[in-house]
Amino acid sequence: MSDKSSERVLVIPTSVFHAAGIFQGLSRQIEHYLPRILNSSHLSYLARAQAESDPTHKQIVPYVVLRWRDQVFHYTRGKRATESRLHALRSIGVGGHISAADGNLFESHYREAMFREVAEEVYLESPYKERCLGLINDDSTPVGQVHLGIVHIFDLDEPKVRRREQVLTRAGFAPIEELLGQKDEFESWSQFALQALAERS
Repeated sequence: MSDKSSERVLVIPTSVFHAAGIFQGLSRQIEHYLPRILNSSHLSYLARAQAESDPTHKQIVPYVVLRWRDQVFHYTRGKRATESRLHALRSIGVGGHISAADGNLFESHYREAMFREVAEEVYLESPYKERCLGLINDDSTPVGQVHLGIVHIFDLDEPKVRRREQVLTRAGFAPIEELLGQKDEFESWSQFALQALAERS
């Protein structure tokens, strides 16, 4: 496995996000935020080691929820996960940082990078329909202060997902309402996403 701390990851200046309108939690204003966030004039790459402690920039992270009917794929982050601050927390999001190796980041390249990140973490063996649910920001934690999530839903025809990354432990599907009842065990982004999914069901 490559050294993740040495990679260069996609970021935008936090000031650009604030100018678009800062929010806490999950925003469904996709048409307002995405053109601004993914505007190539604002995008650049920083060394990940620097970006993780630099609140003047937000790392752009595709956050993909795999849903089958009223259930979603979930897992617990093992001790070998790259982001040590999220160890032992549960999650419903797969995907990850977009690195300089993913190419020039216009929207189509962003999407290609998203699919590639998902394929690195899980074996996805079902047809699905994909759409963007919204954006997540959480400035209440050190991790959240340097990340901005773009939440995508993959609605699966069948619950055929298996972990590829060994750091994804206790993986499987469970009803959204059941997981919402255990939300304190989840990272904040998953808590926001679970609440949003429950409200729309």
